[in-house]
Amino acid sequence: QVQLVESGGGLVQAGGSLRLSCAASGHTFGTYVMGWFRQAPGKERDLVAAINWSGSSTYYADSVKGRFTISRDNAKNTVYLQMNSLKPEDTAVYYCAADYSNVVKRIPSHYDYWGQGTQVTVSS
Repeated sequence: QVQLVESGGGLVQAGGSLRLSCAASGHTFGTYVMGWFRQAPGKERDLVAAINWSGSSTYYADSVKGRFTISRDNAKNTVYLQMNSLKPEDTAVYYCAADYSNVVKRIPSHYDYWGQGTQVTVSS
């Protein structure tokens, strides 16, 4: 079992920045692909960014490329999402997820564990 707890969400003006953190416990963190998903009201949950266990492979949705950066610190069992140049369309609940593999996958059902989510609201 892996427990995931997100933090760092909040309200920010367009153009601002936020850094999300996801602290993991309960299993060997370094063996999991970690992903950040987001879900806006009435929309599907989509993968924003993901990183493999070593950090050598990352994925970014086209909508966030160049603005968001995913990173992980396996010694601290934590994955981060640095979000810069935020836009109102980035407003959503952001979820951290863990997949027990070393291949980055985009489909939510492939992820084994989920956090409770953290709200990010970007005002125009």
